[in-house]
Order: sequence, then C-alpha cells, then structure tokens
Amino acid sequence: MDITPDGRALVNGQRVAAVTGETFECRSPVDGRLLAQVSRGQAVDIDLAVAAARRSFDSGAWSRQAPAVRKRVLQRFAELILQNKEELALLETLDMGKPIQSSLDADVPGAARCIAWYAEAIDKVYDEIAPTPANSLALIQREPVGVVGAIVPWNYPMLMSAWKLGPALATGNSVVLKPSEKSPLTAMRLAELALQAGLPEGVFNVVPGYGHEAGEALALHMDVDALGFTGSTRVGRKMLEYSGRSNLKRVFNELGGKSAFIVFEDFDDLDRAAQAVAGSVFYNQGESCNAPTRLLVHESIADVLVAAVTGQTTRFQPGDPLSPSTQMGALVDEAQLQSVLGYIASGQEQGADCVIGGQRARRDSGGYYVEPTIFDHVRNDMKIAQEEIFGPVLSVIRFKNEAEAVALANDSSYGLQASVWSQHLDRAHRVARELRVGTVHVNQYDEDDITVPFGGVKQSGNGRDKSLHALDKYTDLKTTWIRLER
Repeated sequence: MDITPDGRALVNGQRVAAVTGETFECRSPVDGRLLAQVSRGQAVDIDLAVAAARRSFDSGAWSRQAPAVRKRVLQRFAELILQNKEELALLETLDMGKPIQSSLDADVPGAARCIAWYAEAIDKVYDEIAPTPANSLALIQREPVGVVGAIVPWNYPMLMSAWKLGPALATGNSVVLKPSEKSPLTAMRLAELALQAGLPEGVFNVVPGYGHEAGEALALHMDVDALGFTGSTRVGRKMLEYSGRSNLKRVFNELGGKSAFIVFEDFDDLDRAAQAVAGSVFYNQGESCNAPTRLLVHESIADVLVAAVTGQTTRFQPGDPLSPSTQMGALVDEAQLQSVLGYIASGQEQGADCVIGGQRARRDSGGYYVEPTIFDHVRNDMKIAQEEIFGPVLSVIRFKNEAEAVALANDSSYGLQASVWSQHLDRAHRVARELRVGTVHVNQYDEDDITVPFGGVKQSGNGRDKSLHALDKYTDLKTTWIRLER
C-alpha cells in the first residue's frame, strides 16, 4: 500500500497549516525516509483549537446529545478505524518503528475496541439519587468537564490517543489532542475518521508540534478544563506545574515504570515464565512504560531461568518492521537509540554481566535498531535497575527470600506494574498485597484488557486510564437538591 501522509493539523473540522507556516520533518525510524512535513503548531494554533473546542462544547452539538446518540457516532468511529486497518497500521509502523504485525494485530484493533467499549458503556452508566427527607429530592449527576487537553507519547500513538478519546468523548467533552512530534500521523488520521463518523466539527482537534511549544501552550491554557498526559515523569512534573501556573486544571499523569517480574523458587514452569518476560520486555522494542524490565528471581533457580530467557532472544532479533515475520522493530529515533546505548554502557561500567546483546543492529538500514540485551548480577542501586530505559534491556536481580524480593520490587521511584510467579496462591496473594503498584499480574503478564484500570502510584502517576474508572477523569459531579412542597 502506498500512502502519502497529510501532516497538517485538524482544527474545527478542517485540515490546516500552522499559522506561522512552519513545519518539521517526520522521518521513519524504519529506514530514515521522509514521511511528511508536519505542521509545527505553537501557542497561536493551540488557541485556535481550544477556541473551536469551547465553541463546540458550549453549542451543545455534542455535549448535550443523548448518550445513545453519542454511542452511535462512536460505534461508527470504531467501525471506520477497523475498515481503515491496513492504512492505519502502516502509518503507525512507518511513524514509530514497531513491527507491522503488531500494528495490525494489537494497535489498530485495540484502539477500535477502546472507542467501541466506551460507546457501549456510556448509556449504561447511571446517575444517583441520594437518601433525603420526604420533602426533598437530591440528584447526583455526572457532567462533562468541558474542554479536555490530551498529550500522548510516541510509543503507542494510536492506542494512547484512544485511551484518552474514548472516555472523554463518550461523556460529552470536546478534545484538543497534541500527539508526540516523533509519531504524529495516526492521530490526525483518527480525527478525520471521527468526522466521517458524524462527530461535530470542533469536538476533536489535533495540533502537532513540539512539547515545549504546542504541549506547553495546551497545558498552560486558561480555557482547558482537564489535561490527560502520558509520558515521562520529568515532563509529568511540568504538567502539574503548568496547572498551578494557570487555571488549576485537573491533571492526570500516566508516567514511567520500572516493573518487577518476580519468580519464586516454587514456580515449576520456568520456560513459560521465560517466554512471558521476554515477550513483554522486548515487545514494542522495549518502548513500553509497563515493560517488566527488572527480572527478580530466586537465587536457586536464577541460572536456569536466565538461560531460558536468553534462549528466547532469538525470537526478537531486530528485523525490517514492514516484514510480517519481524517481532522486534526499530527504536523511534536517533536520540532514543543513543539513550538506550548509553544505558547499556552504564550497566557494563557499573559491573553488571551482559549475557547477550548490547550492540546496535542493522546499521546499513538507515534506521535505529538495538539487539535484545540481558544483564545478569544487577544490583538494584545500579542505573539500569532504577531508571526507565525505554529499550530492549532486561536487568536480572537475584534474591534470597520473599521479604527481600518484596523489598527490591518496592525499592523504586515508580509503581506502575509487577508480576508474581508462584505455584502457591497464598504466597502470590500475600506478595501482591505488599507491592506498591497499580497492577499486579500473577503467573502471567499483560493478559488484562479494557475492562480494568491502568495506572500507577508513586512517580508512575495518578488517575487511571481504561475501564469505567476513566470516566471519573473527564466528568464533574453536580448535586441538585430540590425542596418538594406538599
């Protein structure tokens, strides 16, 4: 399929260039090819998009529609995503480097499923009537907050957009989305499909641009009522600062992670554990906030498990992302490549044992590829064990007993996810209770779905994406107390 991406913003239902006329190059990490010249949105472009969102919200064309009406439009939106599956998957792969089969099998259907799920849910979420005296009636109702700003990362551009759009649009808000400058293309195509589905103009706007220009302007905007951000902890702190400097808009941060994958000596299927940790930590080139990048293993089984995980790396040798057989593609750009290589060098310098990998791959491709890398005998105070690498790098940390495993897992500034592998349910449940994270997987990893919340504690953020709990982020509760005359 040949595609010519349109790099212009989408504001108030129209494709538009940046007001300044400036653009930036969007190049593919697959092979360095130029994909598009993309509008370099700045504060003035954000102003126009927010104004369009505010007009659409105040008009009631979407915000005051019956939930059943919004449901039908969003269902059609989800259908159009699937109907354009091949185009969207190719855009996603070319734009950020993930394998085409992942885009086809996971990202596109996952985005469609998210939109459809919230569409189906929204006319089944009931408001409340409070207990009152006989002469009163008290209504507690959810109302859309108004204009929602959404800033999404480059690792799952389409899926992260859907996680914000689904609950925000279903509850009647208008949205201004700022995609990452490293992977902006599918977000703008999604906005076109939403219009085609019947979403009124101005309800869903997309302004591409750099974080310190368009992103900062959106977070500081006085007419944005709520902000959903997914990205690094460093930038998440800025989002909170921007809220304090502007209108105290509510900010929901989904940030980094350094998830622990804990395997106890009583677990009797180490091959399955090895497949699971490798399949998760090397998936999407390791560019996942919830990747289990710390493998905590009991010292009595460590040698066997490390050998089994090492054997799994043959499945994840970097390949052409456009080939259906490739399971690990390209890192998103040169900067991310150098960052990952820097962490690998740090691990070696601090004394960790590089069991396999550690080198750049496919140098002649014009893209950005790194071998799957495993470090053994890692100390939890090493840089590679404490900082989010966002690349295909696994740190193996050995423990002596359950208490030490829990202490090591919790010894992190992050608290996004963890996994516990044990044949004994009482141990698994006991450890799960002790882990300070948002999600604990037991004897599996990443088998959850849209029905459960996603998010973390500590410096992994606040609030939750996915599930009905995400509706709380984009709605206000209003109480109406009515006196009833006899």
